[in-house]
Amino acid sequence: MGVTVARRPRIYLSPPHLSGEEEKYVREALSTNWVAPLGPHVDAFEREFAITVGSPYALAVSSGTAGLHLALIEAGVGPGDEVLVSTLTFAASVNPICYLGARPVFVDSEPLSWNMDPDLLQEELDKRAREGRLPKAVIVVHLYGQSADLDPIAAACANYEIPLIEDAAEALGSTYKGRSPGTVGLAGVYSFNGNKIITTSGGGMLVSASEVLVQHARKLATQARDPAPHYEHSEIGYNYRMSNILAGIGRAQLRVLHDRVQARRRNFEYYRRALADLAGLSFQPEAPWGQHTRWLTCVLIEPDEFGVDRETVRQALELENIESRPVWKPMHMQPVFRDCPRVRGEVAESLFRHGLCLPSGSNLTESDLCRVVDAIRRCARR
Repeated sequence: MGVTVARRPRIYLSPPHLSGEEEKYVREALSTNWVAPLGPHVDAFEREFAITVGSPYALAVSSGTAGLHLALIEAGVGPGDEVLVSTLTFAASVNPICYLGARPVFVDSEPLSWNMDPDLLQEELDKRAREGRLPKAVIVVHLYGQSADLDPIAAACANYEIPLIEDAAEALGSTYKGRSPGTVGLAGVYSFNGNKIITTSGGGMLVSASEVLVQHARKLATQARDPAPHYEHSEIGYNYRMSNILAGIGRAQLRVLHDRVQARRRNFEYYRRALADLAGLSFQPEAPWGQHTRWLTCVLIEPDEFGVDRETVRQALELENIESRPVWKPMHMQPVFRDCPRVRGEVAESLFRHGLCLPSGSNLTESDLCRVVDAIRRCARR
């Protein structure tokens, strides 16, 4: 009989990384019987998060998607409206537009940050202003731990009094000219999904400088209950609040945010040094306007120079029990959005065609990183 060789442990793309302090907060929630949505951990998490990102007000919600849905409602988006949104993103950035009966219009990326192209946005808004069909809102997405170029995007929106919403789900801990992305527009939204730089297992946060906006969003997120001793409702609401247990996990995670950012940046530096000599392989640039957290380290593989294409590398990594993933497939290429208008798209298409996200967890060991590098280098020698 042949000898069965044990498979090496799986290396995941971006697994949760607990600090060890989470249990203390969860025990406190259990011991005080605060296990349902709301509670002292929720209140504290909102205060502490607002301080961390530099926003006056914050609202803890059940997911980043819920936060975007609420932000769009607060921006006045409704049936028949159009919302301009980054095309290179995950569907969760776009789905809430459709929840409200509005239509997304996809805007291409620029190659420096991979985020929404400010020049294309400006041109599209100018054209729409001339035609009398300005969008109801703009959603800019900050990808893979890097801020979009917010100043010209915000200026273009302000010129036409269009609300700007920031999807900062992937960008907690990054900076834009000293500020946190998510705090420049009307509202910003963060995610604490299990793969994010910090996690509550599931959850999100909506932030804004507008107290009125956050207070109304808070009401909507709590089934839109009016002040009354009985259940009174004058608006349609949602069950979007975060539980006290998950907020306790978030408080512990927030305390190690800086460490998690540094660990992911160290991963990137290891990859950069170890793969720098390979022709046809390049990394997502770090834009000059701020710090990239390297939530995910992303590479571009040019097959003519590298020798094989992105998908061949991904499959080779999978054979080594290493998880990697293509860069987001642009929303304008998705079957569900095939009839939606778009503003260009070739940059995002190229990034998808050549882009690969490498394992980037903050708990990766040097041995893990070495395994990934060795597998990639073997591809390059084919």
